[in-house]
Amino acid sequence: MDELTGRLAVQAGIDGAVAEKTVGIILDFLRREGPSDKVQALIDTIPGAEAAIAASKEGGGFSRLMGGGLMAVGTRLMALGLSVGEIQNIARELFRFGRDKIGADQMGEIISGTPGLSQFA
Repeated sequence: MDELTGRLAVQAGIDGAVAEKTVGIILDFLRREGPSDKVQALIDTIPGAEAAIAASKEGGGFSRLMGGGLMAVGTRLMALGLSVGEIQNIARELFRFGRDKIGADQMGEIISGTPGLSQFA
């Protein structure tokens, strides 16, 4: 997780703690909305990913009211103080990281198999 959050913090210019929360929120979204086998392969390559996902769900009363989908993820990320531009930068860096870890083909399947995600690739 440190490798990924470090990359995100540098690329997007955000705090490491915010980067970790962001990763948890995005991976949770991918797990719920994307091709489960491919997403799980990605999660399995990121030490600490399961803990970040679990932490992203804490205090989830408000986030459950927002429903699911990409708009809810955007709302949760903006609540962390991220701008739309920062979210796009983070998503692109996360996808680069994923390509490094599981390969371009599998990462491409996650992106194409998750509703609304291709606009961030």
